[in-house]
Amino acid sequence: MNLCRKPNLAHFAVTIIGKDRTGIVADTSEVLYKLGCNVEDSSCTMLGGEFAMILIVSHEKPFSKKKLEEEFAAKTAGTGLSAFVRTLKDDEVCYQGPEGELCLISVYGSDKPGIVYRITRELADRGVSIADLNTKLIGKPSEPVYVLVLEAALPQGLSVEDVTALLEKLKKELSVEISVRLITPVSL
Repeated sequence: MNLCRKPNLAHFAVTIIGKDRTGIVADTSEVLYKLGCNVEDSSCTMLGGEFAMILIVSHEKPFSKKKLEEEFAAKTAGTGLSAFVRTLKDDEVCYQGPEGELCLISVYGSDKPGIVYRITRELADRGVSIADLNTKLIGKPSEPVYVLVLEAALPQGLSVEDVTALLEKLKKELSVEISVRLITPVSL
């Protein structure tokens, strides 16, 4: 799927990060709303005690990165939040949906260095594109379980069964459980 944006719009990537507190999303969206920006895409998450969000926003031209930066600086002053704005070039504002079959890969096991690297390197070496990735520790502090969940687009010729077989060796080496299943995107 390829959704290109209108040339009369300026596009920006906005990243907000800081200690989690109630109202970060509301404060961010307030700045954008008051400036007349449209939120075209966004992702937010809490990592430990930190909150992070990235947004793709647009505004009719002429509109400057400096204006966004000034408004975010005023809104975030003294809050411990940091805001970063990057102007997007025309070729960066065309949404490129993942091509190929989508699968969900789940990894569960004892926490140890290298799980994310080993799994993602194996996939990257086979041309698998990662669209989304989340990790966290669950369970009791005395018995933590590391969880890695990722959504990936399989290249032509690589099936869910192939990926399952590919990750079988890592499953044993890392002493983790790995499941791979096909997911079907929802059409609107």
